[in-house]
Amino acid sequence: MPITTDELNAARNAWGEGLIAISKAYEDGGIDAARPVAEDVLDAAYGYGLGPVLFKPTMASGDQTFRPTRHGALAYFVGHDAEYPLDGGFGIKGWRAMESVTSASFVEGDVAMWMGSVMLTDKDGNVTQVDKSFGYKKDVEGRLLIVLHHSSLPYQP
Repeated sequence: MPITTDELNAARNAWGEGLIAISKAYEDGGIDAARPVAEDVLDAAYGYGLGPVLFKPTMASGDQTFRPTRHGALAYFVGHDAEYPLDGGFGIKGWRAMESVTSASFVEGDVAMWMGSVMLTDKDGNVTQVDKSFGYKKDVEGRLLIVLHHSSLPYQP
């Protein structure tokens, strides 16, 4: 089941819509509302069921820089986890819109890579640009899942 460019774009857009849903759930009902939404987003977008996900969040450091487990990713997106005390919850920052600009992509059968810029707009209209690389694998059900997620802030010389 080869991956198409349309599927690649749809998966990236679904990731952005999931991030926005987490933010809105948090604003409407706090962490108890945001956590299950984040769990659903992780299950729909990421391939933790396939094995470890190579996830390097934007704002993670030290021994917790890399998050190959679902638990580590959940802590990054919603915070409020004693095992990850430095996580402020990237997904609960009031996001309202996501736009992406492709630098390049690579597709080979049921594996694809994407690299580019993601612009996230919060509820106050502030835009945060994040450089991202996503690696995807299509599972046996035909779902395109993230198996690599590397994120960094643009270099400021």
